[in-house]
Amino acid sequence: MHDLIIIGAGPIGLTCAIEAKRTGLDALIIDKGMLVNTLFHFPTNMTFFSTSLLLEIGDVPFVSHDEKPTRRESLEYYRRVYESWNLNAHFYETVVDVQKHPGHFEVLTDKSSYTSKSVVVATGFYDLPVLMNVPGEDLPKVLHYYDEPHPYVDQRVAVIGAANSACDVALELWHKGAAVTMIIRESVISDRVKYWIKPNIENRIREGSIKAWFNSSVSAITPGTIEITTPDGPISLPNDFVMAMTGYQPDFKWLEKIGIQLTNQPDTEIVYNPDTHETNVPGLFVAGVVCGGMCTNKFFIENARDHADKIIRNVFTKRNFADAQAQT
Repeated sequence: MHDLIIIGAGPIGLTCAIEAKRTGLDALIIDKGMLVNTLFHFPTNMTFFSTSLLLEIGDVPFVSHDEKPTRRESLEYYRRVYESWNLNAHFYETVVDVQKHPGHFEVLTDKSSYTSKSVVVATGFYDLPVLMNVPGEDLPKVLHYYDEPHPYVDQRVAVIGAANSACDVALELWHKGAAVTMIIRESVISDRVKYWIKPNIENRIREGSIKAWFNSSVSAITPGTIEITTPDGPISLPNDFVMAMTGYQPDFKWLEKIGIQLTNQPDTEIVYNPDTHETNVPGLFVAGVVCGGMCTNKFFIENARDHADKIIRNVFTKRNFADAQAQT
């Protein structure tokens, strides 16, 4: 019987495990992928928006070459954190279900089952892309995750979206020789785009280096074209690849399956107590960016680190109370 099972081995899941260890709680981390799986699947050349200081966890210093660390530096850092704290984790093991029983939870995976007094869901939101739901979206040339620019040299690439990811991808592809066209629902580049990226992408669009169709949407994708609806009417563009940077979302179906209540107004949100991060299911907590539901820009590593302290304080108090009751 574990005191705590943490689903997700990202930075906030690790932080929860560290705080549990500080207080003497027995915690097990389970992740369907590798250590900090989401960070590994970020673009190869990505640089974080935050400073290394704001990404530190567990009192382990994060030293990077520049003020803002790279993906590669972050992977090495969180590996050192994991080893420094000697955390207990099972990787490449998918949690299928979490069942509530009197006094404990049963966590079922594709490999085994475990019992725990409390459970933390720290699964993030990067696993499920927001789909465009248009014909041809399932073609091999349509990608919802971007890795690096080399495969797209001298290719006609359509980038869907106008937020940070879309602008980063469009600029990097253009710098490496792709013919880039952006398709944007709004009339302008998003105000949420990083302050050093926004003027760059706007200047490239203004000078015509990157073509942009504003107030436009994708209607269909074929092996050789992308069909878009524009203010000037429907247009068919020759196309080799589509980078659908349409965002990502938590696995709401799985969250509902394990009993967590959701709201749908105006965006899907998770119901939880912000003081303790406990959901409507007693003993079942949420931590990290998953707490934002569809508002995926609400939480980041730097402003979600305190989730662990709130959760562990509550779990520790409940365990001591249960132990005291058992003794009497």
